[in-house]
Amino acid sequence: MATAGKLMRAIRVFEFGGPEVLKLRSDVAVPIPKDHQVLIKVHACGVNPVETYIRSGTYRRKPLLPYTPGSDVAGIIEAIGENVSTFKKGDRVFTTATISGGYAEYALASDHTVYILPEKLDLKQGAAIGIPYFTAYRALLHSARAKAGESVLVHGASGGVGIAACQIARAYGLKVLGTAGTEEGQNIVLQNGAHEVFNHRELNYIDKIKKSVGEKGIDVIIEMLANVNLSNDLDLLSYGGRVIVVGSRGPIEINPRDTIPKETSIIGTALYSSTKEEFRKFAMALQAGMEIGWLKPVIGPQYSLEKVVQAHENIIHSSGAIGKMILLLE
Repeated sequence: MATAGKLMRAIRVFEFGGPEVLKLRSDVAVPIPKDHQVLIKVHACGVNPVETYIRSGTYRRKPLLPYTPGSDVAGIIEAIGENVSTFKKGDRVFTTATISGGYAEYALASDHTVYILPEKLDLKQGAAIGIPYFTAYRALLHSARAKAGESVLVHGASGGVGIAACQIARAYGLKVLGTAGTEEGQNIVLQNGAHEVFNHRELNYIDKIKKSVGEKGIDVIIEMLANVNLSNDLDLLSYGGRVIVVGSRGPIEINPRDTIPKETSIIGTALYSSTKEEFRKFAMALQAGMEIGWLKPVIGPQYSLEKVVQAHENIIHSSGAIGKMILLLE
């Protein structure tokens, strides 16, 4: 997979553990694209919470060691392998997966996980599309089967997936409510599709949401932190309402009886349960959003490869996410 002589800088993980196991190496061979593969010169790579779980060794999917993390890159096609007809050298692209890892100067990807990045979006924004937008789309339209006219609460709306969910829900005709923990976060949520926003650090914010939605309750809740919010979510749902669990960082005690009177559902969603055909459909819908203009990633904290340890610490421990965290390679 590698070429003799050409080397690059990349983050390598030789053992599972804390953020300190992320090692910057400058002696990593640049991979060569094979059949149906492309090599991308990486400009930016999204940092996602799932990458911290994989790195710690606690995730159900464990890569073979050593490996380079990162799936969501944006950059320029450097080379193409055999039987690649969709792309050419010099194309601006983004990915939903990589073969060789995205925290690197070059990344190898299968051609079916690579998409043209419209000129309207810059390469930083391209690195913020993959996991956040495809997850939000799957959660809202595949798992929740949300329909125009329904209400949705995005619980934790100021981060990458949350902003994506607000933009998609608004574009598809839902009434959008969001929560955030800071004033800046709340403003960003309102600027990106939410009709109303609530501060989830206020003790009585659940009562404020109930007052806003009235007796009917909320049809769909997109939940980023189920281990904190799930019990409250069940209380907020409408008849036939559903909570879509996107993220959870531990256990929570709930009363299953709370699902009975209103026949509500708790549904988990995992992007990588999507089939190739589902990815293709999601991509078509999202690319339409880019062309029309409602899909506009908000970039949050930016780190160099040298600061990747700090990035992994901050994505889990810093409170009040605002926008999408990315690594900058240039």
